[in-house]
Amino acid sequence: MKTQLTIFGEMLWDMLPTGKQPGGAPMNVAIHLKNFGLDPAFISRVGDDDLGSELMEYLGRQGLQTDYIQTGITHLTGIVKVNLTNKTEVTYKIVQPVAWDYIQVTPENKKLVSESDVFVYGSLSARSPQSRETLYELLEVAKLKVFDVNIRPPHFDRPTAEYLLQKADIVKMNEQELDTVAGWYGILPDLETQMKFLFERFNLQMICITLGADGAKVLNHDGFFNQSGYPVQVQDTIGSGDSFLAMFLKEYISGSSISIALRKACAVGALVATHKGATPSVSESELSHFLNVNQ
Repeated sequence: MKTQLTIFGEMLWDMLPTGKQPGGAPMNVAIHLKNFGLDPAFISRVGDDDLGSELMEYLGRQGLQTDYIQTGITHLTGIVKVNLTNKTEVTYKIVQPVAWDYIQVTPENKKLVSESDVFVYGSLSARSPQSRETLYELLEVAKLKVFDVNIRPPHFDRPTAEYLLQKADIVKMNEQELDTVAGWYGILPDLETQMKFLFERFNLQMICITLGADGAKVLNHDGFFNQSGYPVQVQDTIGSGDSFLAMFLKEYISGSSISIALRKACAVGALVATHKGATPSVSESELSHFLNVNQ
């Protein structure tokens, strides 16, 4: 039987020095899942404006389901000003308030989430009361809940993050985000100690930490799993973590071992970093070739 994944959160335009590109971590995850042969549903909101229309057209071209994307007339489609001065440490100025701050609960999207096998959400979409309340309500009916932590100061606060962690089954974050969250509890920066603390405190099924060029590490009830990084010529790292999560989830729900899921996810993240932009399409043949070369 086909697995249904639903993604919740922001969709927006990344305003780069070279022009605008579609973005937002949840949208990137949804597009990568689609590129990897799945058919995810995406819950979000755009404005009734040209930027919103362009985003919807873009998703249509990607073949992504858009039935659960709302259009609001009171707020503009989201934009983010991106600073790419450092290719491996991208910084963002996220405009507020925008359309995705006002995602509404509907009978349709509540039913969708209750019937989905996997529900993926982040922390950025919980920055505003409306979308946060919607997310909280949807979490109550979700099955397997995957929390993609995305710390973007000042759009992040401890009480909200702790609540989202408490609701999660699987958590994915990067090393800096792990330091921040573990630091709230006075846990010193030893990677495995921090992971074990959060795994136990929030009663998780799995915690996954991405380490940039150094790969990734997973902890579940069977213990720790490590995958080293793949050396590549980086164009930019926008969307690398999102493609990592999409591939990891694809492999995990299809029954692959954690080691195989990690290996393929790290390889995809590295390949995406060799392209400009968040959602380049990585084919199975390109991935297989890359893995063969990097045995």
